[in-house]
Amino acid sequence: MVLTLHDRIADRVRRADYRDWRDKVTAIGGCAQPIRLSGSWQLHNHNSTQVLAHLGGNVMVPCGNRRASVCQACSDRYSADAYHLMRAGLAGGSKGVPVTVAEKPRVFATLTAPSFGAVHNRPTTRTGKARPCTGCGGFHHPDDPRIGAPVAPGAYDYVGAVLWQAHAGKLWHRFTIALRRHLARGVGLTVREFRHHARISYAKVAEYQRRGLVHFHAVIRVDGPDGSTDPAPAWATAALVDHAVRQAARSVLVVTHRPDGVVLELAWGEQVDVRPIRASTAAELEDQAGAVTDARLAGYVAKYATKGTGARDTPDRPIRSQLDIDHLRVSTHHRRLIQTAWDLGDLGFYADLNLRKWAHMLGFRGHFLTKSKHYSTTFKRIREDRRAFRAAEVLDRLGLQAQDVIVVNDWAFTGSGYTNDAERELATALGERLRNQRQRKYSDEGEKWSTE
Repeated sequence: MVLTLHDRIADRVRRADYRDWRDKVTAIGGCAQPIRLSGSWQLHNHNSTQVLAHLGGNVMVPCGNRRASVCQACSDRYSADAYHLMRAGLAGGSKGVPVTVAEKPRVFATLTAPSFGAVHNRPTTRTGKARPCTGCGGFHHPDDPRIGAPVAPGAYDYVGAVLWQAHAGKLWHRFTIALRRHLARGVGLTVREFRHHARISYAKVAEYQRRGLVHFHAVIRVDGPDGSTDPAPAWATAALVDHAVRQAARSVLVVTHRPDGVVLELAWGEQVDVRPIRASTAAELEDQAGAVTDARLAGYVAKYATKGTGARDTPDRPIRSQLDIDHLRVSTHHRRLIQTAWDLGDLGFYADLNLRKWAHMLGFRGHFLTKSKHYSTTFKRIREDRRAFRAAEVLDRLGLQAQDVIVVNDWAFTGSGYTNDAERELATALGERLRNQRQRKYSDEGEKWSTE
């Protein structure tokens, strides 16, 4: 007799080891693709002559994937880390960043990709009312799959789009160099002199548009020459940074070649949005004057760090062969972008771009969230702090001190994921329940703080 999924789930729940398995899944937050390990963890005294504590057997650890489409639990954890990283650089008071950063000149800048051909879109008025598509003149529903797709696919510059995507990271790097140059020029300094007066600190995140091309959101801050702990110079203002950002965005250029040898100049799009950031605990991201507030900006930026491409029908994993492309369940437009990246990757001229490796990302090969050294803390530091906190909890429970013990780990990889579909379904349900509990907790805490 063939058992249904419901029967297999019921069978798994009735097994003697179910509670132990459920506790392991709960400990990793309901991770969708856990790493399974076998081995032991021990606490020894300094001479390793005595085992003070022992934990052995089979364990599961989170996969750590930041994409919500792959693992919601690990994506939530990454998003929380990204929030704290962004928030520390905005408001200070944590992660070793002083609260004085909130008084420094700061802007929220958005740099976009240029046009490679008219696409269907859904522009809106300030009140949210839909306007006619600038490409076809019609009205599109928000979920219309045509949004982002070319109006005339045959005339769309797919090669240019993929090559721009592959060079977006280099464009950003040149933008940061040009930004320092324009800021220095604005106050009568040379670039060499500028570093003795001020430092540019930033954190930026990449977001995919519906047309499949990235644009960058960035928090840009002016510090003193020693970083976040150093006051910004008196001449630094948000208006000066605004002007310098726009000038720098218009001035940078990356030159490459098309497959036929024709020169291709790559630059930012015409739409460059720059808004001042003000210190506030206001509930809205933007106030009536158009300034961005601290309170929700960190969460807004962190949200994009956990997306894949933002395009609903783009694969989450690398393309391995043409057969993969042929069987992708994606839109025609995204298939063309993937195919173009795959084909260009076969040309020796573009070998350094690794386009086949990044074809599933439509050619973009940069990190989704990057920051300058002095903006705030790092993901590594946040994760180390979390591990140290958990280790301290264990030691406190055992009545031991960190300086009195040696930690000995001996683990071997035994597999990844769950053993069958019944376990996957149960883990998904557990993960969803845990996520709802976290959301209720954070909501209750928010209401508590808003009334005190």
